[in-house]
Amino acid sequence: MTSYVRSTSTTVSTRLIPRLSSIKIAGKYKLVRKIGSGSFGEIYLAVNDLEKEEVAVKMEPVDARLPQIIYENKIYSSLRNGVGIPRIIYCGTQQQYNCMVMELLGPSLECLFNRCARRFSLKTVLLLADQMLNRVEYLHAHNFIHRDLKPDNFLMGLNRHANTVYVIDLGLAKKYRDPTTKKHIPFRDGKSLTGTARYASINAHKGFEQGRRDDLLSLGYVLMYFLRGTLPWQGLRARTKKEKYEKISLKKHVTTVSELCMGYPREFMSYFDYCNRLNFDQAPDYMMLRNLFRTALRRHCDCTNYHFDWTLQKNANVSQSGVTLSRRC
Repeated sequence: MTSYVRSTSTTVSTRLIPRLSSIKIAGKYKLVRKIGSGSFGEIYLAVNDLEKEEVAVKMEPVDARLPQIIYENKIYSSLRNGVGIPRIIYCGTQQQYNCMVMELLGPSLECLFNRCARRFSLKTVLLLADQMLNRVEYLHAHNFIHRDLKPDNFLMGLNRHANTVYVIDLGLAKKYRDPTTKKHIPFRDGKSLTGTARYASINAHKGFEQGRRDDLLSLGYVLMYFLRGTLPWQGLRARTKKEKYEKISLKKHVTTVSELCMGYPREFMSYFDYCNRLNFDQAPDYMMLRNLFRTALRRHCDCTNYHFDWTLQKNANVSQSGVTLSRRC
């Protein structure tokens, strides 16, 4: 699980590999403990004792089979200053490791989902959908598709940014068009599945080259996961990863959109219907999709406040016990 968050959980390693404990990243950031893993590399909490600054550090061996940190840093650089895009402080090589220092963020949506008994209210899902669509649109506007959208890869900010959703882990992101000419990459098939099978589009399961539509379909599955608690293709038994992927793909094929969205506002079905109709290289209408969810929010939810479930839970705990919830998962 990726989480660039300060954590005191006993399930996360508090020990460093001895050879890492002596490393000072960029000459000032001392590694404290491991706090998570990304699609490539490990993430550590680090501190600058002089300035009392805490940061997250993503590291991978320089001889990694598929080094990604330098590539990922280039993508973050092209996205810099965007809302919900982590700020990169430093990227370089330290001893035998590629390192990327970034601002420390809060818990992932998967972490918060677990904290909320693995079910988000409709209101929280609709509020998240609005921000998550913004992040995906921003990524696409800068010529990249993510290809691994999942709850672990969306984090909340800290302090004054505590209600801002961040998108992270761009190790699998791909440039889908030329930045200058805007020419789209060609359609191809026979591709291996890139991303996380649970949230991958049916197109990705078929081996099709992914495009913007596939990020949106993955996002749709994430939203339904938050609403339902589980997706119909979770928990399938298989002897091998290949067999499991095949079973997940088959279950997605036979699960209709109406079945997936049954019992929830019709806007979710409209979202999937629209995304499924998109051509490979077609530009999505992000504003129309946001308006779908905003309409559902106005019709079904109390709009006098915009509090997330975990905020209400935290406030309830404060009133009952006088203490706040820990940020750990």
